[in-house]
Amino acid sequence: RMSRHAKKLRDHDVNPCLAETDASTKCMDDNNYKKDMCTDYFLKYKNCRKFWHGIMMQRKRNGVKPEMPSAEERKKILESMG
Repeated sequence: RMSRHAKKLRDHDVNPCLAETDASTKCMDDNNYKKDMCTDYFLKYKNCRKFWHGIMMQRKRNGVKPEMPSAEERKKILESMG
């Protein structure tokens, strides 16, 4: 049984980088946990976190709730950026 925290991290509305998280984990599993084989996945995850953290901080400063846009809203943000 998953903890409440673990469940939250599996929620697309809470974790904007779920796909990157899963890809990194799968890469590690597939490559016998050799980190150097998964550098690209880690970088994508890091960039994803950095990007959405910036959006979150901006929304926080502007008093926008919720601070993390929903999965649907994030999709629109990404589409608007091309």
